[in-house]
Amino acid sequence: MHQYKGKLIVHTGSMFSGKTSSLERDIKRFIIAGYKTIAFKPKIDDRYSKTEIVTHDKTRIEATIIENIDGIIESCKKNNPDVIAIDEIQFLKGDIKNIIETINEFLAKDITVVIAGLDMDFSGKPFELIKELMPISDYLYKHHAVCVGCGTDGWISNRKTKEDSRIFIGAVEEYEPLCRKCFLGK
Repeated sequence: MHQYKGKLIVHTGSMFSGKTSSLERDIKRFIIAGYKTIAFKPKIDDRYSKTEIVTHDKTRIEATIIENIDGIIESCKKNNPDVIAIDEIQFLKGDIKNIIETINEFLAKDITVVIAGLDMDFSGKPFELIKELMPISDYLYKHHAVCVGCGTDGWISNRKTKEDSRIFIGAVEEYEPLCRKCFLGK
């Protein structure tokens, strides 16, 4: 696992594609390899738990709840981790430039950063932070759910409700994965 020191690992894609499951798998591998690891979760994501990262199939991992990059900085100063993991990074509050600079500072200190986050919102508009992190990542994994319309690779998290705000926390009741053809043809 030493080849991963100071690397940025990005898991992105639509909802239900396995991003958080992959982040969790990475965290567990780093723990097994003896790395001091801290997982973070934005406070806004309280779907399944307020204190844990929880996948849609209900596997759980303990997490430190944060609102912005400052919470991660403070925790890292206290705990001196080798690896930090951030789930649902698109919900991290703050200036994108500052977040990216901070992540680059962690990487320069040989701290590995593993993130998971949506690449697009329900309308197909990219989340800016993920859009900026993808090209600087060392490892980039674009995950796909299964389109509920036709069974091909899902491309987007289609919102099933009439809610039109960009940030709307939900799960299977509110969202479904669709491929581009099914989404554009709806």
